[in-house]
Amino acid sequence: MKSDSASNLTGQFLIAMPSMDDPNFGGTLIFIAEHNEKGALGLVVNRPMELDLGGLFERLELKLEDPSLARKPVFAGGPVHGDRGFVLHQPVGQWHSTVSVGCDFGLTSSRDVLEAVASGRGPSRLAVMLGYSGWGPGQLEDEVSRNAWLTVEADPELIFDRPPEARLQGAFKLLGIDPAFLASVPGHA
Repeated sequence: MKSDSASNLTGQFLIAMPSMDDPNFGGTLIFIAEHNEKGALGLVVNRPMELDLGGLFERLELKLEDPSLARKPVFAGGPVHGDRGFVLHQPVGQWHSTVSVGCDFGLTSSRDVLEAVASGRGPSRLAVMLGYSGWGPGQLEDEVSRNAWLTVEADPELIFDRPPEARLQGAFKLLGIDPAFLASVPGHA
């Protein structure tokens, strides 16, 4: 798999086509945090869990200083390692295990970012996920070529400012598409 800009989906959204019937991915909007010759790692940004940040911080024995954050949802980031946490955030900052995704996003998997959030010193914009979505070498490219996904440059506003139920439709709008008009099977000219 080449890693040139044409095939590198890092920093892009994957938009599940309406015909996708996989229960893990049907109706999802996924932020691709890493895509290279070894495969891809993405985070579902529109599937909130019943767990919110208040509950998560309580489980981690961290006191959340800002009570307005307690009701923010925790998202099911994907079917892989559902017990592993990720924080997608802006600004990128300097945490122990932060990867810069493009120039707009930081992705952190270490506890120190949550400790900073608890004390009011964390990133100003964040989304917390448990689990991730993963693809082996060439697997994501194959799925995109079979019309399972549409891709578009990720918009931070969709992730951090829109309610989860409005994110998928918002991503379709970035492409200027109404999903009601998409065919359920690919056609050929």
